[in-house]
Amino acid sequence: MKVKLIDICHGRSGDKGDAANVGIIAYDEKGYQIISKYLTKEKVKEHFKGICLGEVERYELPNIRALNFLLHNTLGGGGTVSLKHDAQGKTLAAALLRMELEVED
Repeated sequence: MKVKLIDICHGRSGDKGDAANVGIIAYDEKGYQIISKYLTKEKVKEHFKGICLGEVERYELPNIRALNFLLHNTLGGGGTVSLKHDAQGKTLAAALLRMELEVED
């Protein structure tokens, strides 16, 4: 079955120099179990193909039911030097929330 991230999570994003920081926070424990199992750094990297040119790191924050992703080499050098429209990565959480995950019933 497919689950849309936006139906089970909310998110925040921003910049860390040339890396985007994307936090995905589950609304409840069931949602956290889904994202912790199925929302891998490889899937995030594929979702941002052509945008994220570097490594993706994933950090787990179970106490707040969240995953945090660092997308390296994503912001064209960062907010002060980039010509990208979203040089601070503010829209990337919204973009990731559009992802659908294939999960077991």
